[in-house]
Amino acid sequence: MNLVSSILLSFLVLVSITFAVKLLNWVWLRPKKLEKFLRKQGLDGNPYRLLLGDMNDLIKVMKSEKSKSIRFSDDLPSHIMPYYKQIIHKYGENSFIWFGPSPRLNITDPQMIKEILSEPELFHKPIPDPIGETVAGGLSYLEDEKWVKHRRLINPAFHLQKLKNMTRAIRLSCLNVTDKWEALVSSNNGKPQEIDVWPYFEDLSGDMISRVGFGSSHEQGRRIFELQKEQAKLVLQLMQLLFIPGFRHIPTKSNRRMKSISNELQSLLKGVINERKEAMERGEAVNEDLLGILMESNIREIQEHGNKNLGMSKEDVIKEFKLFYFAGSETTSSLLLWTMVMLSKHQDWQSRTREEVLQFFGKNEPTFDGLNRLKIVTMILHEVLRLYTPVPLLVRSPTKKVKVGNLTLPVGVDVFLQIGLLHHDQMIWGEDVNEFCWYKLKKRFSEGISNATKVQFSFIPFSSGPRICIGQHLAMIEVKMALAMILQKFSFELSPSYLHAPFSIFTLQPQYGAPLLFHKF
Repeated sequence: MNLVSSILLSFLVLVSITFAVKLLNWVWLRPKKLEKFLRKQGLDGNPYRLLLGDMNDLIKVMKSEKSKSIRFSDDLPSHIMPYYKQIIHKYGENSFIWFGPSPRLNITDPQMIKEILSEPELFHKPIPDPIGETVAGGLSYLEDEKWVKHRRLINPAFHLQKLKNMTRAIRLSCLNVTDKWEALVSSNNGKPQEIDVWPYFEDLSGDMISRVGFGSSHEQGRRIFELQKEQAKLVLQLMQLLFIPGFRHIPTKSNRRMKSISNELQSLLKGVINERKEAMERGEAVNEDLLGILMESNIREIQEHGNKNLGMSKEDVIKEFKLFYFAGSETTSSLLLWTMVMLSKHQDWQSRTREEVLQFFGKNEPTFDGLNRLKIVTMILHEVLRLYTPVPLLVRSPTKKVKVGNLTLPVGVDVFLQIGLLHHDQMIWGEDVNEFCWYKLKKRFSEGISNATKVQFSFIPFSSGPRICIGQHLAMIEVKMALAMILQKFSFELSPSYLHAPFSIFTLQPQYGAPLLFHKF
């Protein structure tokens, strides 16, 4: 018995020592080694602080800046990315930030960003990425062969003709909103009606993704949309601790709620997918929505190769639709919101945009082909995407020791691709980089994106490279449709109660809403 106890004790001691060494390496030895490696290359940042790194400072600065409103001419990145700007101002562009025990290098050079985004096999999403995996998952968080397979199966849903077939569903969603606004304006006895457009646009984007995704109204998809919004808020509250291994499994109140939301989302999406699968097995026509096209593509892939492993599992499809819902609704509502705000502030732009819409459509329903010919509208959307980039920051991790530009990056050093800073770089865009200027707009985007500046790869609102956002064309169609239908019926301006306070909550959102004054046009 004493021998057994002695062996057991020795084993426990060995396990404890092994765990202690790994823990010491993770929280101190490895970070200090990486810090030394970076500083030898002339990179600079705060000294590493045990476990949390710069996270306390980052969150403190963000909370302080979040409540503030700014002027339209102010430097937007200083407001939405204050800590990153402070670090770059203090240590220069070749600087790094401690995201817990992991250093993350700030990358603002367009050629280096191009190099990183062009090599997805060398630069993956961080593993683990608890924020992305928890809220969305799917195509954006897959790598290598599995990403290739999913992208191939999903591509047919975003072909031009398929998007054209979705135009009617998008129009119905927009009509629902404009009808509500017409009723409000008409009931106000000819006076301008104040409407906070942000909650309407959140609902609108959710409704559009429900219709084009499931062929159902937003009423049926509303619960999915609401759950993902709640989940996103919880993740932001827990951001400071999410990188700690195992934290998500501790049964705190927030973690229990996260798990409950995840289970309900899983159940809701599984129910929709099962219902569609049963309909297809009965021989019913395949719906021309994202789910129908994806399931048809998946079945065809399996039948052609006679191997179900070559298709997506039900779990894979669920993750893809979580991503469709979250990324699709967030990007569309953000772009539409800031476009409306800019057109409210710049009435001359609003007039030019309306003239173009009326020239193509009059008071008739906008068409897919007509939307794609709106040159002024397209230029304005590009300028809004530059100024109010929906996702101003991307993160990548090298899969092996790699050279980028004149820097060598080992495994363990992540990179922050500062898209928001790139889009506001005075050296690239000029001293009036923060201004919404008609002359500059025509000069930048009249000949398309590629000729926007002399510096190539300076405008990438939907990322770039092989993993460029698959839904970008759908998002642009949705926003163009909504904008055209609004301009046909209303003129609008900023309300005196409007406070300009953009802030990044996954995408760039208005901290205090967006109250606008509407007139019947």
